[in-house]
Amino acid sequence: MAKTPKPLPSLAWLKPRLAVTRAISLLSFLALALLIGIWNGFFADLHGARPWVVLSIVLLPLVLLAPGILMGSARAHAWLCFVVNIYFIQGVLAATDPARSLYGWVEALLSLLLFCSAMYYTRWRFQYDRKLAGE
Repeated sequence: MAKTPKPLPSLAWLKPRLAVTRAISLLSFLALALLIGIWNGFFADLHGARPWVVLSIVLLPLVLLAPGILMGSARAHAWLCFVVNIYFIQGVLAATDPARSLYGWVEALLSLLLFCSAMYYTRWRFQYDRKLAGE
């Protein structure tokens, strides 16, 4: 027996959720990039390394995804869910160090918020597009 597919939510239900999750994704994306930039640029002990080199390496994954995130691409948000796990792990590791504890907790929480909002945005955006296509 074939399963009947679950019906898609209405456009009126999806539209406000898309707007909210997109706004949360953008704000947490920018906040995470800003936090990492400020921390590594001014506060981190880089042991003699040049700050611009460290920043370019640490921020490279976010910079690569930035155009898609700013344009609202659901695929970019889906890829962001994979990439943001790096920053979550980095935040948890930093939270265990007493000198970087606050930074670590903020980074972990921002990346968790970014993951959840990007995941919901991706799901609801694909449902919205399928509904617009007449499914």
